[in-house]
Amino acid sequence: MKTRIITGVVMISLFIPILIFSDTWAFPILIALLSLKASFEILKCDGTKNPVLIVLSSAFAFASPLLARMSSIFEFGSGRFTQLYLFAFFFYLIINLTFSVFSHGKYPVDRSAMTFLCIFYTVTSFTCIIFLRDVKFGKYIYLLTFIAPWISDTFAYFIGSFFGKHKLIEDVSPKKTVEGCIGGIVFTGVSCVIYGIILVHAIHTKFTPSYLALFVIGVVISVISQIGDLSASLIKRHFNVKDFGKIFPGHGGVMDRFDSVFPVAPILLISTIVLSHFGVFK
Repeated sequence: MKTRIITGVVMISLFIPILIFSDTWAFPILIALLSLKASFEILKCDGTKNPVLIVLSSAFAFASPLLARMSSIFEFGSGRFTQLYLFAFFFYLIINLTFSVFSHGKYPVDRSAMTFLCIFYTVTSFTCIIFLRDVKFGKYIYLLTFIAPWISDTFAYFIGSFFGKHKLIEDVSPKKTVEGCIGGIVFTGVSCVIYGIILVHAIHTKFTPSYLALFVIGVVISVISQIGDLSASLIKRHFNVKDFGKIFPGHGGVMDRFDSVFPVAPILLISTIVLSHFGVFK
């Protein structure tokens, strides 16, 4: 626990300055490096040693967040970016399947599918974080991608530790409890409301958030982030590993630390676009 706390403090100390300058290239470069590291962790767990697949996976992982920022700066358009993005990953899928076909059983199709799924999942999530930062009011909204899931994780852990009596899904994650799950959901909703209050009264932003919408978004984020956490546990069981990596002592790898963030970023981006018509921020 001591190592975990120390690592958390160091991570926050390094991460906050990057977030302050999120409108510069420092932020997408950091996200691109995290995306790249996550792809390496996936390929290592999967045992992939094919140099072509490693290079393609690395290129997609690193380039996608950077291209997302470029599309915003040069007004390339998210629609055109999405088309190219899907085309690139479809090409990556075909290459994956091609190696599976000609591997003579050394790279079976289920392994090929798992590699593609994990790479697509993580890279898309990191890319959506950049898009989320660059939408209207994005400089405030994108922070919820990190704050809300980690608050959910924290409260779910402590409430589950002190009050948990009923196992949530024991065969996937033995330590998670129903009480912890509910506690994480409630406190995340409340925390998002508090975040809105801080924006208005402490930072003096020139808009008024809808606190009801923020509470609902917090609840949804908590549910989705917990599914992301459980999904990561399921993937680790598939790969038969305890942690994806060791870059963060006490936390594991990028995949371990950001597992609850991955499903949140795309959903929050979609919600922001849809709910902009309903006045979450006025």
